[in-house]
Amino acid sequence: MYTAILSGKAVNIETDVSLFSPSGADKGTLSMLKHAEFKGDDKVLDLGCGAGIVGLAACCAGVAPEKVTLTDVDPLAVSIAHRNLENNGFVGARTVCGNALEAVDDSGYTIILSNPPYHTDFSVAKTFIEKGFNRLSIGGRMLLVTKRRDWYRNKMIAVFGGVKIYNEEDGYFVFESTKRRAEYAGKKVKRK
Repeated sequence: MYTAILSGKAVNIETDVSLFSPSGADKGTLSMLKHAEFKGDDKVLDLGCGAGIVGLAACCAGVAPEKVTLTDVDPLAVSIAHRNLENNGFVGARTVCGNALEAVDDSGYTIILSNPPYHTDFSVAKTFIEKGFNRLSIGGRMLLVTKRRDWYRNKMIAVFGGVKIYNEEDGYFVFESTKRRAEYAGKKVKRK
């Protein structure tokens, strides 16, 4: 267990040695959360939730737990994330176990956040980006954090038509793309 400060609130986070970053909040995830800018009416998806720090951050920032979904392929991660939300007073968030987005049956998310496994091949990240795009509402944003720049930049541009990359911090890059209207997504737009 460790304590993290999220949106000015101290939260206790139960974890397990088998989960990602078991001894404290991951620096990459914290870097990504600095750029998340949650709004109270957001519909949030924490993709690859681990112990649930992103879902907790959304709730701490004022997003209603009922509008937060957390998913992970690891049943233990999903169970711990669920307990962490409830133990910190955020009852009603949805936690689902499944590979990538297979267990997430809805869309219309305004923000999807992920710290994908980037030390493997790019198949997981490719699925997260492509399937995540389809789950976003128009104007919805996807934020990813990795230690690799070029592949993610190129993939986000190919799928979204553009990407903002926040400066490297502690070796991490934070990528943010917005789903534009369908006729503009993935196309270059002539400026008048």
